[in-house]
Amino acid sequence: MANRLAGATSPYLLQHKDNPVDWWPWSDEAFAEARKRDVPVLISVGYAACHWCHVMAHESFEDEAVARLVNDGFVAVKVDREERPDVDAVYMTATQAMTGQGGWPMTVFATPEGEPFFCGTYFPKAGFTALLGSVTTAWRDQREAVITQGSAVVQAIGGAQLVDGPTAPISAQLLDAAAARLAEEHDPAYGGFGGAPKFPPHMDLLFLLRHHQRTGAENDLEIVRHTAEQMARGGIYDQLAGGFARYAVDNTWTVPHFEKMLYDNALLLRVYTQLWRLTGDELARRIADETAAFLLRDLATPAGGLASALDADTEGAEGLTYAWTPAQLNEALGDPDGTWAADLFRVTTKGTFEHGSSVLVLARDIDAADPELVARWRDVRARLLAARAARPQPARDDKVVASWNGMAVTALAEYAQLTGGSGAEAVELATVLAERHIVDGRLRRVSRDGLVGAPVGVLEDYGCVAEAFCAVHQLTGDGRWLTRAGELLDVALTHFATGSGGFYDTADDAERLVARPADPTDNATPSGVAALCAGLVGYAALSGETRYREAADAALETAGPLIAGHPRFAGYSATVAEAMLAGPYEIAVATPDPAGDPLVAAAHRHAPPGTVVVAGEPGRPGVPLLADRPLIDGAAAAYVCRGFVCDRPVTSVAELVARLSA
Repeated sequence: MANRLAGATSPYLLQHKDNPVDWWPWSDEAFAEARKRDVPVLISVGYAACHWCHVMAHESFEDEAVARLVNDGFVAVKVDREERPDVDAVYMTATQAMTGQGGWPMTVFATPEGEPFFCGTYFPKAGFTALLGSVTTAWRDQREAVITQGSAVVQAIGGAQLVDGPTAPISAQLLDAAAARLAEEHDPAYGGFGGAPKFPPHMDLLFLLRHHQRTGAENDLEIVRHTAEQMARGGIYDQLAGGFARYAVDNTWTVPHFEKMLYDNALLLRVYTQLWRLTGDELARRIADETAAFLLRDLATPAGGLASALDADTEGAEGLTYAWTPAQLNEALGDPDGTWAADLFRVTTKGTFEHGSSVLVLARDIDAADPELVARWRDVRARLLAARAARPQPARDDKVVASWNGMAVTALAEYAQLTGGSGAEAVELATVLAERHIVDGRLRRVSRDGLVGAPVGVLEDYGCVAEAFCAVHQLTGDGRWLTRAGELLDVALTHFATGSGGFYDTADDAERLVARPADPTDNATPSGVAALCAGLVGYAALSGETRYREAADAALETAGPLIAGHPRFAGYSATVAEAMLAGPYEIAVATPDPAGDPLVAAAHRHAPPGTVVVAGEPGRPGVPLLADRPLIDGAAAAYVCRGFVCDRPVTSVAELVARLSA
């Protein structure tokens, strides 16, 4: 019989609805039940695309004997970390404090008041069974010690939130030092930073691209170019359909953990788009094209919005969809194309993955090859993709997450502006966020099948969606998007601020947890404060309202020590800081033809870091940058400003490029 998760909207919770474990969703009722029964709470946190979450589910949560132990001794609560990042953040801090590491699935034992007293991640069945018995015994025989431990953990994780901590002003010296620190940690052989497992460092790459623009440092650009090429030619990138996997299990980007996440691909689309803008690199443009196509083809949901992820597993096995043997290539392509593909994609009889299979990598620089080879490669890719489509496919987590869709909107808007596209898809996604996810003036974090969910938006949602609305305002010249961005930022300033320049990750009127999270570090996605600062800086530049810029200045100072000491975990804060240091520039192009005016294209192509660009008829309602910006002698004119101080207008592309280059 289905348990209490049967009515959930989260695909992750629905994966567990038929478990023999009597799961509860996160709710006051679950903790009330624990108090009534006088038992601890087992909090299990994961997400739908998580491989080891599936493993623990199959081993333990689907096992009748294990389920009896859980049901007899605990109230079991299942949490989707993507739906409730606030809950995840609190208990992940506790898990890291107690064990020195974190990850998912996360397994937490807590008092009926929600205070964690024992934490861990994945437990094999035997270890988990023994742990259930040990916790039950401790709760019965050592209750006072258990409660004391829980109180101590809550005090520790409350102190771990960096509120009212040290600050550091944003300066050129601070950002130069951060870039130098990243250069020291760069892997000169395979790109990226650090060793295995190796994650795409998208936010750090965005920072280095902007730092290069501001300073001219060629080493920054080379780090980005090298890392981007190694990832694009590795197995972490889907060589047939496009799209990046979550991370590589090795340091060479060869074997991925196969889940594909929306947020990674949105951020990487920005990296490759901007890299192409600055270098004209053919590979960067191709990867940008293919990543944009992947987002819109494979993650688009019927009701609008982009799905969260493609699963790491297919029918319980990793790589079943993606890995190949030489024999399988020959079967799909025949000879000699099968042999040629095995050489190009480095598929050997020994294999790079499991059971003698290989993950496809691109062993040759195909983008600059002879046109006949390029045509053959494209034909082989298409035929292999068709053959792969006949295989079992990974499941899709089709919930729509506000912040992640906001990142995609920003990425697709930038991509359209630089490649000459219409950007219609970015506008459609933004419309879903505006019309479905904003309820009574407040953001909701998730929706699914066209219905908005109950979880409220966190700071990351407000920042990413506000930044997205600013991007669509620039794309369309429609004042409604700027108004919407301002309304979200006002909510964030009112309900998330600490009162001393920083921000909490949850609102002051949100559900009270055992601690109120406030984490300035980037993780898989930008920190809430970094995302909010991006929205504040963009909105201030577009609207001319300086108080939003002042709020961003103060908030980024709270992240200053992190940028200085640990830039790998503050890449998005550093990215926003580069925009602030550059100005950012504000470019208004007064033109009757914003879609086709060469001044507009030049503004986007040559813009300094973080520049905002708006084009359209002079005096267009709701577009402050176009106010009092007339045509010059009937011709289009570009007005270049920095920090709200403007130069004389220019009417030629050459003049505009010279002005921006200076």
